[in-house]
Amino acid sequence: MKEAAGTPMPSEAMRRLFPEKFGVPAKAEFQVPDMPEWFNLPYLSQDFLNEGPIAEEAPIGTLPLQDQEEAIMDDLLYTLEGITGKYIYPLPVSHPHEERQFTVDSTLDPTMRELVKKVLPTCADYSLTVRFIEEKSNFEHGLVNQALAAAMQNLMKDYYLIVAQLEHQLRIGQLTLQKFWYYIQPSMSTLHALASIASTINKGHCRGGSVLSLLHERVLNSVGDEKLHKLALYLVEATSLPYFDCLQKWIYKGIVVDPYCEFMVIERSKVHKENLQHEVSDSYWEQKYTLCRDRIPAFLQSLAEKILTTGKYLNVVRETGKNIHCPNATELVYSMNERVMTEQIERAHDYASKLLLGMLMDDHQLIARLRSLKHYFLLDQGDFIVQFMDMTEEEMQKPMNDVIPEKLDSLLELALRSSVANADPFKEDVRVHLLPYDLISMLNRVIAISARDDRECHRPDPTELSLSGLEAFSFDYEVKWPLSLLLNRKAIIRYQMLFRYLFYAKHVERQLCNIWMSTKSANQFSPFSTKWSTASFALRQRMLNFVQNLQYYMSFEVLEPNWIHLMAKIDKVKNIDELLVCHYDFLDTCLSDCMLTSRTLLKTVHKLMAVCVMFSNHMLRMSRSFEIARGRTTEMSFAEGHSLSEESFAAAITVHEESFSKCLGELLTTVMEESSQLNDPKLINLVHRLDANGFYSEQITMALERSLRDTTITVADAVDDSGTPRPESGSA
Repeated sequence: MKEAAGTPMPSEAMRRLFPEKFGVPAKAEFQVPDMPEWFNLPYLSQDFLNEGPIAEEAPIGTLPLQDQEEAIMDDLLYTLEGITGKYIYPLPVSHPHEERQFTVDSTLDPTMRELVKKVLPTCADYSLTVRFIEEKSNFEHGLVNQALAAAMQNLMKDYYLIVAQLEHQLRIGQLTLQKFWYYIQPSMSTLHALASIASTINKGHCRGGSVLSLLHERVLNSVGDEKLHKLALYLVEATSLPYFDCLQKWIYKGIVVDPYCEFMVIERSKVHKENLQHEVSDSYWEQKYTLCRDRIPAFLQSLAEKILTTGKYLNVVRETGKNIHCPNATELVYSMNERVMTEQIERAHDYASKLLLGMLMDDHQLIARLRSLKHYFLLDQGDFIVQFMDMTEEEMQKPMNDVIPEKLDSLLELALRSSVANADPFKEDVRVHLLPYDLISMLNRVIAISARDDRECHRPDPTELSLSGLEAFSFDYEVKWPLSLLLNRKAIIRYQMLFRYLFYAKHVERQLCNIWMSTKSANQFSPFSTKWSTASFALRQRMLNFVQNLQYYMSFEVLEPNWIHLMAKIDKVKNIDELLVCHYDFLDTCLSDCMLTSRTLLKTVHKLMAVCVMFSNHMLRMSRSFEIARGRTTEMSFAEGHSLSEESFAAAITVHEESFSKCLGELLTTVMEESSQLNDPKLINLVHRLDANGFYSEQITMALERSLRDTTITVADAVDDSGTPRPESGSA
């Protein structure tokens, strides 16, 4: 008793000021009903109202021994019911959870005093138990504590019955102090167990699942004591009823009914499913419903994740307006045999998984949606994109602010309806989207997404120059609930990254192909056409070979094999969590294998693309110059009419060729280094395609040898200048 009394406890004022510090949710987290005024009347308490002696009484030692025994037994009966006696009175407590101490008249017979001291711990246990019952019956302590208080109150009825029987025996003169001690012993162990549970809960400020964990531990620890085991089992069965009621509503209906923040699943009302199509940083599936580890009972720890996902699956179905009727719904009750609860929860989980997956696959045609995304974003049916690029070529060359999105939308619709994509039932969901940043800026945002810096994905760079329609162009795709769980904004952005990469490569390929058409007529009028056309044609062919092999690698060695692998995985998934993992793995693998997650590779590929575009623009300008010169050849010679000369043109071709060879050599070197570090053979396939005859590898080797030779000569010259003799040729 004294140990408990000396335990330091936080004051009630501190608990109210900082409730979360002591494990009690702040009242702002839930609504607490107002209690009626009569509920707070102090005389409704079953604990001691008066502390200390009530009135001056003659010392009990002045009475005969028989009268002392009757008087002290009468006082004990009062004390056992929380009423201050004449010769036994309680001492004040400094804290509501403190164990109460008692004072006995010092003049009592020593033998009787020893027996009384053996009974007083039961009085202290009673006081602590009734204070616990009265406190935990309030709303703010939650339904679980209320259920525990009600179960304890039921057990107290048997205790009151024993006290009444002892009083009857005293009144008819058949009770002695020895009999009193004998009859009270069965209730002592029960009351001590209740007081011990109450004290532990008070010290830990337990609520909800933590209370059930405590009671479950008591059940396991009391297996050797049949009486205490039955008591603990009764308490945990009664206390778990409101918790299991919340659990049943969650795993059978997908709804959270938790008015006092006790259930293991937390619902965040600020997270809305409508944000899935607009916010990159929105993680509805991960954040809408989460687990609170402190609220999980010990006997449900191993099933917590399965419980969470079961309710989440059903909640998605419920959000679509579909009625849910679980055929395997059975009442959940506490059992020491965890296998029973495990089987019930697993049946509910299997039903929820099949229900949601079937709804996505059948009712909302998930596979057809994914194929539709593949058509438009991964360009597996390229006829519509060729028509679209032909029709929008003039519009795409305008600055982004001058481009009319509605015009692009109408041209896109025309291209879709006049191509194979016309058979796609979801073609109406494709939209034109002009992004405020160019391709490279968006590609850099892929890395920001992987680093969970999602705000960076939609933050325009104020230093960027004005973009053309081509640089800002991308597709967007409209997806509604519940498919937006899988095809959310984060996934659509990944598709946009891949699309813009493929689209830009196709644009560069078109530019290089246009060179041949534009220079065909110019060759007839150029005085040095035979010399410069051969060099420019060879360089154009090398650039075209690079771009086409890059497209082939991305389309047929990355996207298509990964797509087939994704479809095979989807056929085997059992729930939406596995489906989400498969889909994100597919996108991340495609981004990585297409070199969109390495800053070094991104910059090098961008340089190569830029060199190809610069060369194309230069050749187109030259062709237009020759066309202009065609009308002036009758008046003056070609050399007099143009400042262009064979030497300047050859120099320009040489600059572009050197730039292209240097960038391509850097790309091949970087790819081989990345491939060796990541042990990824796919990138090596790209090297073999771009350097099939070993031409670039030989150039890289020669450049390294030349650099090493120059470095050796420089070092040797530095040694000679310092006065140190060179070693002879035969020396080591």
